[in-house]
Amino acid sequence: MINTNSQSNECESQSSMQSNTAFSYSNFRPLISIWYKVLIVDDHESMCDSLTFTLEKMGDFSVVGKLPRADHVELYCERLRPDLIFMDVCTEEGASGLDATKKVLQRFPSIKIVVMSGFDEITYAPRAKEAGAHAFVFKSKSLDYFSLVAHGVMQGKTYYPEAKTIPMPMGEAPLTEREMEVLRLLCKHMTSKEIAEELYISENTVKFHKANMLAKTGFKKAVDLAFYMISKGWINPQY
Repeated sequence: MINTNSQSNECESQSSMQSNTAFSYSNFRPLISIWYKVLIVDDHESMCDSLTFTLEKMGDFSVVGKLPRADHVELYCERLRPDLIFMDVCTEEGASGLDATKKVLQRFPSIKIVVMSGFDEITYAPRAKEAGAHAFVFKSKSLDYFSLVAHGVMQGKTYYPEAKTIPMPMGEAPLTEREMEVLRLLCKHMTSKEIAEELYISENTVKFHKANMLAKTGFKKAVDLAFYMISKGWINPQY
């Protein structure tokens, strides 16, 4: 005689197992996951908090440190060994995030660095690229874009905005890369001799570039050109 109670219990047991299996898979998370350690270098607490919330919400990033000064970042890298750094250009006490980026990557070449800025300065992005940064992001971008960049950079991608140029009079060619370097140093009140030493070129070459810039922009004096660039926010001489 067939035991119907046994069959019933067996069916209930199978049904329960199927239900439990379905439940466990729908909530399944891999036991082994990749966690990226992030260091944020920014002297604005609100930016640090926003980035921390955005990155940790994704589940595969963990913010292990925050600091307001870029000149302390190497020490933090030694202690925390981050995989990714979000580096502001302008930090406390005049410490440059661009200078820090170059130093960090010389000592810790495996670290990925995203340089960011809240200023619409035209030299920051190319200088970040020259320093070896893997991305440059203006802070006006959405937090979703910061998330995209974080994931992309860890996958080997690079992100840079379209190059900005100084508006020129009708018919004039844009300033060359070398002219922009001379102009940036000119905005730091450096003499032709000091600029020549900084760029490893002759003083006559510096004067040649100055003359070209004045001819292109229509200014009569280099000091007036420098003041105009600073007042427009296109060049920040402090960083």
